[in-house]
Amino acid sequence: MELRNKRRAGAVGLAVLALVATGCRGGDSGGEAGGVDAPGVTSEPCPEAVNEDNGCIYLGTISDLTQGPFAPLGVPITEAQEAFWARVNEEGGIGGYDIDVTEYVRDNLYNPETHAQVYNEIEPDVLALAQTLGSPTTLAILSQMENNDVVGAPASWTSLWGFEDNILESGASYCVEGMNVVDYFVENEGIASVMAVGYPGDFGGDAAAGAEIAAGERNIDFTNVETAPGQEAQAGAISQIVRENPDLVLLSVGPTETAVIVGQAAAQGYTGQFVGTAPTWNPALLQSPAAPALEQLFVHSGPWGSFSSDTDGHAAMREAIGEVDQPNDGYTSGWAWSYPLKAALEEWLEGDYDKTRAGLVEAIGNLETVDFEGMLPEEAGDRTGENDIFKQTVLSDVDPEAAAGLTIREDFFTGPTAEAYEFEGACFEG
Repeated sequence: MELRNKRRAGAVGLAVLALVATGCRGGDSGGEAGGVDAPGVTSEPCPEAVNEDNGCIYLGTISDLTQGPFAPLGVPITEAQEAFWARVNEEGGIGGYDIDVTEYVRDNLYNPETHAQVYNEIEPDVLALAQTLGSPTTLAILSQMENNDVVGAPASWTSLWGFEDNILESGASYCVEGMNVVDYFVENEGIASVMAVGYPGDFGGDAAAGAEIAAGERNIDFTNVETAPGQEAQAGAISQIVRENPDLVLLSVGPTETAVIVGQAAAQGYTGQFVGTAPTWNPALLQSPAAPALEQLFVHSGPWGSFSSDTDGHAAMREAIGEVDQPNDGYTSGWAWSYPLKAALEEWLEGDYDKTRAGLVEAIGNLETVDFEGMLPEEAGDRTGENDIFKQTVLSDVDPEAAAGLTIREDFFTGPTAEAYEFEGACFEG
């Protein structure tokens, strides 16, 4: 896949003189009125609008909502994003528009073909994607997004997103997590071997690539094991963990597979350290038979603090979603992922940009910071460089007393491998 430079040469300013002033409301979907000429933007208010005098910007959502391995996370991610944009509307909207993220919500079943199918269904009617869940699924539509000038907030963290103009990622990639995890456990636990166990493709592959780079820098043993989704498919990976007995196992799988691998490996005598990258955890695992093993052997690696963390963003998220049956870091991620798109819409509507989808892409390239309300450092939103690679990771311990089952072990840090590594492309390009 061709990697694109984040900056489009000469893109700024050519169409500026023909554009509208700040806050001018736009035309109906696909038309041109009031200077806005972008699909998914209407001069009519949103359905059940908070601000009746505002126009409406429709954002699409493609998530894993029913049958896929990340459905326990996709549902709260989607709910949190609805709450995030409702809060934006309650605060007046952006540039004369309310934001609607409820009209065009589709289930991808974590299947790339389904993802592409539903993208084609909603693309003509949305300005951008508030969520596109998964690395392989989003890759299935990436070229179309580029051709359509559609931008999207991904619900995934492959390092490829740092080199894509149309992707508004947040937080450190799986590759950076792999580097930082190895560095941390070499320095603090003295590990001498690491095994990466993950799905084939950009999720497991990106994390494994980072772990392998750090293992090379640290001169420790590295093994990579691919495992397919599904609890019935984990016997091979479990057998290899028990047989080779690495000091650390880096997991990049879904929560169900996490429980199966950790629980059964421990039952067969493995006593080493497991670390799961961001999507591996769900607090419901504490109700599974694997709970004792998870409490003893598992550490979570993530791009930000868990549900109950003490930041303004976390507090706003908790207030907006209200009481929920089970606090879950799907909520946390859905909320955090929304800040860059909010900042991009503000930049686009309030700045001198072509009021088209292409103008929104251009505005994104000029973002120097994003206000994550403390959930991430503002510099994590810098889009002005050759890539968007952010290098800080958070480690959390399993804590049954915490709201989402995690408490911070090590707050934002960057290990020496990631600090020194020059990212010139995605870590995994399989």
